[in-house]
Amino acid sequence: MSLLPTTSVAALAKHVGQTVTLAGWIYHKTEKGKLVFLQLRDGTATVQCVVFKKNVSAEAFATAQQLTQEAACRITGSVRADERAPGGFELDVAEVALVGGSSDYPISPKEHGVEFLMEHRHLWVRSARQHALLRVRAEVMAASQEWLNAQGFVRFDTPILTATAAEGTSNLFATEYFDLGTAYLAQTGQLYVEAGMMSFGKVYCFGPTFRAEKSKTRRHLTEFWMLEPEVAFATHADNLVLQEQFISAIVQRVLERRRADLEVLERDTTVLERCLPPFPRITYDAALQLIAERQGEVEGATPLAWGEDFGAPHEQLIASQFDRPVFVEKYPAAIKAFYMQPDAERPELALCADLLAPEGYGEIIGGSQRIHDVELLERRIVEHGLKLEDYRWYLDLRRYGSVPHSGFGMGIERVVAWLTGTRHIRETIPFPRMLYRIYP
Repeated sequence: MSLLPTTSVAALAKHVGQTVTLAGWIYHKTEKGKLVFLQLRDGTATVQCVVFKKNVSAEAFATAQQLTQEAACRITGSVRADERAPGGFELDVAEVALVGGSSDYPISPKEHGVEFLMEHRHLWVRSARQHALLRVRAEVMAASQEWLNAQGFVRFDTPILTATAAEGTSNLFATEYFDLGTAYLAQTGQLYVEAGMMSFGKVYCFGPTFRAEKSKTRRHLTEFWMLEPEVAFATHADNLVLQEQFISAIVQRVLERRRADLEVLERDTTVLERCLPPFPRITYDAALQLIAERQGEVEGATPLAWGEDFGAPHEQLIASQFDRPVFVEKYPAAIKAFYMQPDAERPELALCADLLAPEGYGEIIGGSQRIHDVELLERRIVEHGLKLEDYRWYLDLRRYGSVPHSGFGMGIERVVAWLTGTRHIRETIPFPRMLYRIYP
């Protein structure tokens, strides 16, 4: 028996007719007399390994019979192409060796409730559906960074512990920071990434962010990952073009490289295929009118007064009118963050936009042109009830070579939920943190 695997399941096409060793875990086992069928997964894919009693030693056949769900093993055999087999290949087994036993694995093929599965999340991630979801997540993260890198962006890491709020003071996780007072887990890296923008021109930060919102909706986590680009000398209009190119590139790459995972998830990719720029744009005012006219089409999408923000039903109604993601732009400045640039023609509006995904998945990107005038930014900070002293370094960015600039934040989990057709965001991150869940 080889000490190391000579290949992976995903690479079996290169080894047809050859003898190889695979290392992995038993996903499923079926016995039929002198035959034992082992479904082996190794993290790259799954293959059926056929153990025929006459072709192996008595010890190897006994080992195959004793293997249980999620037992770790090494299997050596000949690779055979078979169109009927999952993945198109099978392994005719010559040797079987147990590496790590598995007794009474708690997640059996039967139905389990969500709470049970969440309690066993550390094991649930091994299942085919969760494996596919997290594969897509990894692809989205890689595609995002690689596309930005190719466009000349520089990754600029920002702190997780901060002294001030960026999105509001009511949803912060606080901790005592030695003798320096209270520190907060970052809601966003945006303020800090603007400093990088003034150094490199085009930057992005990428990491976990935290919101202490007491929300139990299927679209909220208290800890999630966000990618936030920022561009110097960029207007609101430039920002929208960048976003639609960015999202389209991610979607097309997932379709190209992770189609097999989308098939496991039974995802209808029709709407994803249409995710090509330009994306439609609709103003906040026009969206209010649309909601008033079509309110009966989505439950809960009742008319709103000007100045009220949209809820999930309103976003669903708006997005349902388009065949691809849609920008809702120019919201009332009063309901947006303090750093957003006002519209010169209507100062009560902010030069901002939310990108809404189709099929009821809601906002996947929020972005804006930032205020670049120091006096206006000072006024907005005070109007939001914040302390100027806490933002003196951020105001410095406007005192030394300030330029118009824009940026956005994309939530990885919401994008993955949409791409995979997953209704609850808790399955799009390995270990979700929610209002009532911090274990495991």
